[in-house]
Amino acid sequence: MSERYLVTGGAGVIGGELLELLSARGAKVLSVDRLALPAPAPPGVEHLRADLAIADLAPVVAFRPDRILHLAATFERSVESAEFWDQNWADNVVATHRLVELTAGLSGLQAFVFASSYLVYRTSQYLFDAPAADGVALVETAAISPRNLCGAAKLYAEGELDFARTAMDARFRTVSARIFRVYGRRSRDVVSRWVRAALDGTPIDVYHPENRFDYVFSRDVADGLLRMALSDRASGPINLATGRSRTVGEMRELVESATGCHLEARELVADEPYEASQADTTRLGELLGWVPGTDLADGIGAVVAHERGARGGG
Repeated sequence: MSERYLVTGGAGVIGGELLELLSARGAKVLSVDRLALPAPAPPGVEHLRADLAIADLAPVVAFRPDRILHLAATFERSVESAEFWDQNWADNVVATHRLVELTAGLSGLQAFVFASSYLVYRTSQYLFDAPAADGVALVETAAISPRNLCGAAKLYAEGELDFARTAMDARFRTVSARIFRVYGRRSRDVVSRWVRAALDGTPIDVYHPENRFDYVFSRDVADGLLRMALSDRASGPINLATGRSRTVGEMRELVESATGCHLEARELVADEPYEASQADTTRLGELLGWVPGTDLADGIGAVVAHERGARGGG
C-alpha cells in the first residue's frame, strides 16, 4: 500500500519542493492550498484549492492520509499591521485548529508534522543593542515568548498538537519543526529579492548588515520535514536549520558573486535591535542522523539559476 500524505500550503516555496520529493517516492499526495500550484502537479499529486479556515474538509477525510505535513500559513513581511490580525487569526490559528480537530476522524494517521518557527523563542536571547560576533544557538528548551502575532499563532498550534497527543490520547506522532530563515526558488524571501535586484540592476535597502541569520534552503526544509514524518523517533519541537549564522553583509557578497553583478545598496538607519540567531541542531542530528547540507553559496547559486531560467537566460 502506498504512502498517503496530506500537504497543506502546497503552492508555497517549501510546499512545492515537498510535493516533488513525495512524488519521487511514489506517494499518493493531496495538496491543499487556496492558491493554484505554480506548475503542473507532479505524478501522484492531487491539488485541492480550498481555504482551510472555511472550506468543507470532507475531501481530506475521504483521502485518509497516514501523514500530515501542515505548512499553510501567513506571514507579515515587515511591521505587523492592524489588518494582519484578522488574517493571522484565520490562516494561522483557525485553519490549524480545524485541521487538528479533523485528526479525530483519521484512524490511520501516523504522524502530524507542523511547520512552526523560531519566532516562538524569547527575543532577549538573540536580539541585542549592538552587533554580535556570532549567532546565539537556540536550543529547543530555550525560553519561549513569541516575537509577534505569527510567532504567537505558531506557539498556539504547537500547544494544540500537544493537547491532541496527550489529552485526546491521539495515536499519531506530533512534530513541531521550528524553522529558521528560509530562502529558495520562486520565493519572496530577502535572498530571492536581492538576487532579482542584482539581475535587474535595481538598488536595495539594507538595515543592519551586521545582523546574523541561519539561512536554510527550502529544499533542505522539505527534506527535513519529510524525514520527521517518516522517523518514529521524531516528536515534539525540533529545530530545522543549518546551525550556522551568516551576516546580511556576507549574504549580499554571495549574491554579487553568484550573479556577477554589483548590488547597489542604500544602508539605512534602523531603530531596532540587532539580531544574531541560529539553530542548535543537536536534537535534529540525534533524531534524524541528518542536518541540512546546502551551503548558502550553493543555495544562492540555485536561486540565481532559477531566476535566470525564468528570464530565458538559461
